[in-house]
Amino acid sequence: MKKSSLHPFAESLLSWYKSHARDLPWRQTRDPYLIWLSEIILQQTRVAQGLPYFYKLSEAFPSVYDLAAADETTLFRLWQGLGYYSRARNLHKTARYVVDSLDGKFPNTYAALIQLPGVGPYTAAAIASFAFDEATPVVDGNVFRILARYFGIETDIMQSSARKEFTTLAEELIPESDPARFNQAIMEFGSLQCSPGPSCDTCPLNGSCFAYQHHRIQDLPVKSKAKAQRVRNFQYFIIEKEGKILVHRRQKKDIWQGLWEFFCVESEDLNKSIERYPFLSLMKAFMVPLSSPGIHVLSHQKIVSQAFLIRLPEKFSFELPEDYQWILSSEFEQMGKPVLLLNLITDNLVLKELLDS
Repeated sequence: MKKSSLHPFAESLLSWYKSHARDLPWRQTRDPYLIWLSEIILQQTRVAQGLPYFYKLSEAFPSVYDLAAADETTLFRLWQGLGYYSRARNLHKTARYVVDSLDGKFPNTYAALIQLPGVGPYTAAAIASFAFDEATPVVDGNVFRILARYFGIETDIMQSSARKEFTTLAEELIPESDPARFNQAIMEFGSLQCSPGPSCDTCPLNGSCFAYQHHRIQDLPVKSKAKAQRVRNFQYFIIEKEGKILVHRRQKKDIWQGLWEFFCVESEDLNKSIERYPFLSLMKAFMVPLSSPGIHVLSHQKIVSQAFLIRLPEKFSFELPEDYQWILSSEFEQMGKPVLLLNLITDNLVLKELLDS
């Protein structure tokens, strides 16, 4: 049951937001499509990084019909650099579902929105409140942090029960009269004020904040340690012959599904890679090591990479590995590919010149 009057926390938060809100394009619309697009982009992405992608994608696909009709390769190309490509796949899947099954109209309730692919509790609450004024609070890492600090909540946010506890509290705080502005305010507050390294001395809530008053800022929220990241070793072989390079599209359920890459072997030892793919031994004389972009960090994995450029003579022949194909070198630029490969290309002028030719 929501409180009949505005909680002092909500009152201070809304007052702060009035003076500090950033002028962001998705805050100037009630279009659920554009709000949904912005929320998917901003999942695990900072506003500064996501903003140019919002402009780019909303210009390329101004309506859900345009996105639904788009080729997945085109979407991946525009998404390139944002990472977490499952978001792009779900974006496309959801657009098609909204067009084909819902006549192009987004559901107008949290309960219906959360059924869409790639739409979780936070995104559903954001769309429901921003587009349809439903008083459903957004709850994410920022909200966990703010509420844990302000109210002195000791619950480990990694526990499955934590979301229900924090959501229940947020439901008591969100005003029925203006849920959209409250949700925007708490998101902005977590981004600009009550960040992991907060500006407590200038915070309008510090007089009543449990963590500030009890010198517990760095203790809250309580968060148990995550599992150690998996370390993987990728060896890339950029095999070029007569102006063409060997590539394939990653298909199995793994990182970068649906993106394109050069011939790749997951191994930390070059000799073992050659043993595994004997045709590489025939190419060893043409193998030139490239500069590595270093360790590439994903949410739960670290990728250590090596790369080799192999430029084959015209008459050299070998049996293509399964699922690989030749494409013109210049065509690779138009294909969606992992950021790791973008960095690899940037770090090696010889590779950039090959792909630009």
